[in-house]
This record gives sequence, structure tokens and C-alpha cells, in this order.
Amino acid sequence: MRNSVRSPVGVSAGLALLAVGEGLLRSGDPGSSLAVVLLLALATTLPLVFVLGGEAGRDRGRSAALVAVSAACVLALVPFQALTVGAAGAQLVCVYVSARAGRPLLAGVLVVPYVAVALFTDHDATRIVAVLLATLASAAAATGVTHHVRSTALAHSATEQAFADTLLEHAARGERARIARELHDVVAHHISMIAVQAENARLTTAGLPPDGAARFLAIGDTARTALTEMRRLLGVLREDADTGVQRRPQPGLGQLLELLDEARDAAGSATRLIVSGPVAALDPGVEVTAYRIVQEALTNARRHAPGAAVDVELHYGDDELAVRVRDNGPGPTAPGVPGHGLLGMRERAATVGGTLRTGPAPGGGFLVEARLPVHAEALA
Repeated sequence: MRNSVRSPVGVSAGLALLAVGEGLLRSGDPGSSLAVVLLLALATTLPLVFVLGGEAGRDRGRSAALVAVSAACVLALVPFQALTVGAAGAQLVCVYVSARAGRPLLAGVLVVPYVAVALFTDHDATRIVAVLLATLASAAAATGVTHHVRSTALAHSATEQAFADTLLEHAARGERARIARELHDVVAHHISMIAVQAENARLTTAGLPPDGAARFLAIGDTARTALTEMRRLLGVLREDADTGVQRRPQPGLGQLLELLDEARDAAGSATRLIVSGPVAALDPGVEVTAYRIVQEALTNARRHAPGAAVDVELHYGDDELAVRVRDNGPGPTAPGVPGHGLLGMRERAATVGGTLRTGPAPGGGFLVEARLPVHAEALA
């Protein structure tokens, strides 16, 4: 009910009924024609529907409605002395809406006729009404301008706040990315070296007592666990490219088919997955290492042997997981220093106590072969 009263039709109809009622009361005046009074009452109020139907002054229709209400009000005031309270209210609404919509010049134009009537009319009653209406209309225009300025300032303030929040969020994302890079470049490298050196010391130290070997094994296991958790943390820190990114656990061998599908779509070449041995769930660190090695090997094949077919083989053994990625491309053209991708794969394999071999494949192409122990006892 409250919304219907505030609707454009409700406001216009209410003022129209008020104006018509006042016109009927004035119909007893011999100098007033009932038809003219009623026509003026409707002409000064009904166009208000178009004024309140949207953002006033933004199109020709609403501007025409504003001018029509004002012209009808001035016509009712000067020749016929039949301006009603409802019509005066409609005029004040028009002035306020124009100013509120950011059209202060139009609002001022609507006030000017009443100032002119107050200055040049000889009819005292008409002059009083014109002065009163000019004063009230000026106040309505000032109120509308004030509200427009306030709403514009609030909108600008909200925009500036949103911009500041965006800059702050961008700075926070940059800081998170910097921290992730530092962890990866410095801390992860040193933890990997701890794991590798602990395994080397355990396997190469002559006469090492069993208790010492167990301690070196514990050091390596702790370092590999810490490295796995740190890489999961890096995955969280690097979720700064898009606020809509959902946090997911590190991938494993269960997502290998999706990886091969993506590689097949990107390269447009045949990519096969060959699995042998009893398939079993492995330690998350071993699975993510195998996944990343396959991912990097596929990337290298796509970069250095575009269009070549690639076979990805997984062999589940009792003590180790063998991972082989072979392409039928031209193979390495000349021996050289291994790139960051190959070094990264070798480092990943070492973090779980495994080994990695890369080089020409028998019969042509390039081969990446990793052997990853599936449990701690396999390292002995």
C-alpha cells in the first residue's frame, strides 16, 4: 500500500483529486466556469505521471511534461485565477525533481514565470500567490540541488573507496606473489638440499651404525614432508591472479587423465597413458611429484617437439613407481647444460628420494624416466 501511494500514478492521481475537489468547491463562484476549472485541475496534475516515471529531464518526453505542468499552472494563475493547491504541489514537485536530476537550469526556468507574474501583475491576490509560489519553488529547487550534490558526492566517494580497495587488494596480491617466489627460490631449494644430503649421507657413509642411518632417514622424511607442505602453501599464496579462484589440494595421479587431455588439446597430437602393475594410492608427496614431472615433460615435448606423439607410462612396483614420458620427435640436437625444467624435475624426484634420467630415447625421440620410491623402506 505504501509503495502504491509513492508511485508516480498514485502521486499524480492524489494531486489530481485534490485539485478537482478544490475546483468543485470553487464552482459556486459566478466568475468561474466549472469545465475550465476542472480542465485546468487535470492539466496541472496528470502530466506529473511522466515527470515521476523515470529520471526527470533525461529525455524530451519528461522535459515536455515538466513544461506542460508549469505552463498549465501559470495559465491557471494569471487569466483564470484558478490555481489550486494540488496544482501548486505539482509545480513544486516538478521543480524539485528537475533540480534533483541534475538540471538546475531547467528548475530555474520553471521558477521564472512566477517571478515575472509577481513583478508585473496588477491583481493583488495573484501577486501574493505568485510570490508565495516563487519562494516555495526556489526552496524546492535549492533542496533538489542539495540532494543531487550529496548523492553525487556519495557516489564519487563510493567509487574512490572501491578504487582504493582495489589498489590495496592488488598490493596484497603482489606481496603474496613475492613471498611465494622467495619461498620457492630460497627456502624450497635449501629444504630439497637437506633431503638430498641426508639420503646421500645415509647411503654413502661407510660403517654408519643403524641408529645413525635411521636418524638420517628421519631427517630426509621430515624435509620431504616439509617441502610438500610448503608447496601446498605456495599454491595458496599464488591464488592471486583471480579472486574467484577456489582453493584446491595439490594434484595427484588421479588428475593425470585431465592433464593428458589438456596437453592433447593444446598440442593437437596423440598422447597416450599406459599403466601397468597393481595400481594403489601412494603418498601425496610422491603423487604430486610424479604429476609435476609428467606435466613438465609434456610441456617440454610441446615446446621442443611440436606435433610429436607422446607416451606416458606408469609402472606400479612393490617398492617404486616408474614414470616414463617419451616422444617421437627429433630428440636432443646436441648435448648441453640442462634447462630449468629438467633441473626442476630432477630436484622434485630427489625430494622424495627418487632419481630422474633424461636423454635420447632408443629408436629416436626424447625420454624422461623417473623412479620414485613408494615408501620409506624402499630407500634402504
